[in-house]
Amino acid sequence: MGLIDRIREGGAGEALSRWWHGMPKAGRRGFALLGVAIAVLLPYVPNVPILAGLLDTPGSDFTSVLFYPVGCYVLVAVGLNIVVGQAGLLDLGYVAFFAIGAYTTAVLGSAHGNLPWLATVPIGIAVAMTAGLLLGLPTLRLRGDYLAIVTLGFGEIIRITANNLAWTGGPRGVQNIPKPPSWFGLHFGVLDPKPYYWLMLLAILLVVLVYKALEHSRVGRAWLAIREDEDAAELMGVPTFSFKLWAFAMGAAIGGFSGTLYAGFAGSITPDPFNLVLSILFLAAVVLGGSGNLAGAIVGAVVIGYLPERFRGFAQYRVLVFGAALVVMMIFRPQGIVPNRRRASEIQDRREEAEHA
Repeated sequence: MGLIDRIREGGAGEALSRWWHGMPKAGRRGFALLGVAIAVLLPYVPNVPILAGLLDTPGSDFTSVLFYPVGCYVLVAVGLNIVVGQAGLLDLGYVAFFAIGAYTTAVLGSAHGNLPWLATVPIGIAVAMTAGLLLGLPTLRLRGDYLAIVTLGFGEIIRITANNLAWTGGPRGVQNIPKPPSWFGLHFGVLDPKPYYWLMLLAILLVVLVYKALEHSRVGRAWLAIREDEDAAELMGVPTFSFKLWAFAMGAAIGGFSGTLYAGFAGSITPDPFNLVLSILFLAAVVLGGSGNLAGAIVGAVVIGYLPERFRGFAQYRVLVFGAALVVMMIFRPQGIVPNRRRASEIQDRREEAEHA
């Protein structure tokens, strides 16, 4: 068997997946806790010479990169994986919910409200969820490319609206956004990004727990049925529209949550970063990691967020190299780095059918 065939069929990745799922639940929990402990200690990598040489990000502060883009991408990818991976809905405008959460915190925490950051977070989540419902109500009757085009337009509408409204600061954006309050002796200032990273890590853990609870519930099973065959799910009595709307709302809420954290870290925001490219990167994180698999979405987000910063030394060529790597990955391993087992099996079956046709 050649190298390309090994990559396509999974090789070590598939063996690792089988080992993980064959492990007792207590063992998986132990490894999960070890992973969390390692994640907590990541900001201290620059203090270890060997690790700093391998993992540091030239030209960027390593801990700041851990928060944004890596941490924000991970949280957003978990939310988008509900929409794309679980429910099978192609959303090309997910950056809109990230922007709505950020702007809600920015506007309510500045001259238009002067609310503390903590008070703006649940409002930002609620506003983003409401936006997801308002988008989903008229559009979720559509499927495939048509839904993708509508969501893409929605993402651009939010950015252009923020750019033209005086209430949101227009092109100048919003400044003087409040910081998170101090907790457990951690001060959220300007000089030390470690508290922001640990806050993001806590948010990711909370969202992952919610995700897992939904995945193994009636809601998660309904999403799986819709993704596999929406017509068959409808015939079996699954209210597909309601569950697709629920997926949109949950994904939007998590995207808005990430936006509120980003706004508190940045201190000021403008409309320019919330563009189509960022939305495509969010989607690429889910697809690259393994659509429908939580671990895959997280791995994909880390890769998408970290590698461009790690290879910043290549200057303008880093984006070209990064894009070429994504293309190669999608050609030879379309199921993703850590694929969903069902999806990987489906891709393999289709490939075998094509070879024998």
